Amino acid sequence: MDTPLSTIAVVGLGTMGAGIAEVLARAGRDVIGIDISETAALGAAASLEASTARAVSRGRITEQERTAALARFRTSDSLSAAADADLVIEVVPETYEIKQQVFRELDAVVSPTAILATGTNALSVTRLAAESQRPERVLGLHFFNPAPAMKLVEVVSSVLTAPPAVEAVTALARELGKEPVAVGDRPGFVADGLLFGYLNQAAAMYEANYASREDIDAAMKLGCGLPMGPLALLDLIGIDTARTVLEAMYAESHDRLHAPAPVLGQLSSAGLTGRKTGRGFYTYDAPGGQDVVPDALTPAADAETGAGRAVASVGVAGSGTMASGIAEVFAKAGYGVVLAARSQEKADLAKGRIAKSLERSVAKGRLSAEARDETLARITAAGSLDAFAEVDLAVEAVAEDLEVKQQLFAALDKVCRPGAVLATTTSSLPVVAIARATTRPEDVVGMHFFNPAPAMKLVEVVRTVLTADDVHATVRAVCAKIRKHPVDCGDRAGFIVNALLFPYLNNAIKMVEQHYASLDDIDAAMKLGGGYPMGPFELLDVVGLDVSLAIEKVLHQEFRDPGLAPAPLLEHLVAAGCLGRKTGRGFREYARR
Repeated sequence: MDTPLSTIAVVGLGTMGAGIAEVLARAGRDVIGIDISETAALGAAASLEASTARAVSRGRITEQERTAALARFRTSDSLSAAADADLVIEVVPETYEIKQQVFRELDAVVSPTAILATGTNALSVTRLAAESQRPERVLGLHFFNPAPAMKLVEVVSSVLTAPPAVEAVTALARELGKEPVAVGDRPGFVADGLLFGYLNQAAAMYEANYASREDIDAAMKLGCGLPMGPLALLDLIGIDTARTVLEAMYAESHDRLHAPAPVLGQLSSAGLTGRKTGRGFYTYDAPGGQDVVPDALTPAADAETGAGRAVASVGVAGSGTMASGIAEVFAKAGYGVVLAARSQEKADLAKGRIAKSLERSVAKGRLSAEARDETLARITAAGSLDAFAEVDLAVEAVAEDLEVKQQLFAALDKVCRPGAVLATTTSSLPVVAIARATTRPEDVVGMHFFNPAPAMKLVEVVRTVLTADDVHATVRAVCAKIRKHPVDCGDRAGFIVNALLFPYLNNAIKMVEQHYASLDDIDAAMKLGGGYPMGPFELLDVVGLDVSLAIEKVLHQEFRDPGLAPAPLLEHLVAAGCLGRKTGRGFREYARR
């Protein structure tokens, strides 16, 4: 481009604008912060002073570098201050009217060579560019909050954007230490296009009273390793902002998954828009605060779940990785465990797998040799379910097949003593259909562990319409003893985690099908922009494409939403035997071990 982008104006000095200004000033750019609010301008300057002072105290920059960065930042309440800017980045409120007015006024101010960038995360860049006399110099430059910390920057081109403008801001992003991802102009782009559908479904789940806000957030943090739960994240983003983004996405996609949950509109209309007002899904210590304080919906710390049944011994049915992991968890917690498989040989192999796992823990210093021996001694390997005759809790961890599980529970019904709790670890099948295979469905409950069971802290506790209160209380108490975090949910396909996770994964596949973005760019966007531990395609290959397809089909069958229909590309890969890491090829290819 014919400009070095050395002087940059940031229009709008809210949280995002102030963050972008900080990134630019610390990277050696002259920054003009523009906001009609004197309070916002002062806040941005104070934020830069505070952040650079912290950087000095931590040894990341020198005092001289801090002084230089502060000197490079100045503020104004007029757009005319952008006259000398090589690049203008607007981050004003997310409405066409306000942004279009800014672009019209900038046309009369900036030089003919200046690039105009919108920080929108939902609105059409093309529509905004049409308001400018120089649409070829208009593009999207979407930073993520907090801008100083988040590495991702989406560079958004419209059909009118000149390639040199894209090249110039892409180079700038790299010089700022960011990871630029080139995307086309559609609402939500990559990261928010996937993120906001997931957030919307979480809000709808809460609105339906399916699970508490605390359980929804804990489930996604502990079950998926996410840095924040979806409802807490909506409060951080701003519920009104989220609703605007979803409206824009729905206007283009007409996908019901993007139709804003009514609760978002209700909270927005009431002025309960999240952290910035001090109240949203949660209540905060002050407007703009980040510390959650108790309110009328906060569960009591000493809330009683009712008296449960005594559990001293546990039976685990199955011989796979999940069964071994669950048996290890119970044995470590001091329970006597019977690990039963279809043959003594399979049961012995499963116990051997536990022995190796415990040995690894000893080698890493996480477990003493004495504790290893005691844990292993608590586990009895058995080749028949008959060994479950005296257990207090029977947990099945066999294949995710309804008929297989029903047959096993019919056998447990005959073998287990009256009063024993029967738990299924299903991740997607109806628990009540499994319970009905017994003559005591009131004793049956879902106890969905996550893989690997020894490491993952979450257990989804699934009660059916027939589950007895004391059975539910028993499982909650057992979860506490084995140091797992239980979340309550009803007997509905996907429970909490899979019901929110797999539509997001499915939408990522659709994004590739539509040639909107590459696998690598989508994975990078979700890791760098959303803080996800794995990108969607990395995760799909780890989970297994066949497993993912089966869960997608169950969700689609239960909710009958066209948006939940499995992506054809997923079906094609499964049909071709490309199931992910376990077969050496899924969305990517892997070296055979």
